[in-house]
Amino acid sequence: MEYISFFISVGIAIYLFVVAPKFGKSRWLWAIMGFIFGLIALGIFFIKTNRKVLGWILVILSIIFYVFVFLVAIALFSFVGANI
Repeated sequence: MEYISFFISVGIAIYLFVVAPKFGKSRWLWAIMGFIFGLIALGIFFIKTNRKVLGWILVILSIIFYVFVFLVAIALFSFVGANI
């Protein structure tokens, strides 16, 4: 179960590696960015290749998810710190 995000990042990197040259983009650059940044890089790639609606949806949902995870982490750390 803990490998899901790793496999998603690898899948995004492979997709960007294969598709990027079709749009005149560097395959290695986009594959590395896709592996490191995941859905945000995929969303930006879609925006730059004129699939703007899908790209913006991915970017916005990714940012909302990261903010939610950050706020939950802060809440958990503050809750644990208050009980010590």
